Amino acid sequence: MPNYEEKAGNLFRRLAGEFIARESNRTSLITVTNVLVRENGRELVIFVTVLPDAEEETALSFLKRKRSDFREYIKKNTRIKTIPVVDFEIDKGEKHRQRIDEISQGI
Repeated sequence: MPNYEEKAGNLFRRLAGEFIARESNRTSLITVTNVLVRENGRELVIFVTVLPDAEEETALSFLKRKRSDFREYIKKNTRIKTIPVVDFEIDKGEKHRQRIDEISQGI
C-alpha cells in the first residue's frame, strides 16, 4: 500500500502538470518529472525539465512567480486541509540520466 508521501506526490504531480499546461505560454516544453513531499505534506518541491535548454531560466522564473497561483489551484482542486509551501526546481538528475543515455548509445 502506498504511503502518504507517494499518494500526495502522485496527486501533486498531476495537478502541477495540469496547472503548467494551462498557465504556460508554450514557448518552451515544461515537463513535471518528480515531486518531493516533505514535512508530512507541508512542503512540496516540484522538479521539472525544460526544452529547449536555453529556456530553463525563463521557465523556472515563470514557475517561481506562479507559486501562489499554484497553491490556489491546489486549494480549489483538492480537499486537503494544509496547503503545502511550493517550490519549483530544474531536475538535474533527469538531465544527467539523459546525457548518460546519449553517451552509452554513442550519440
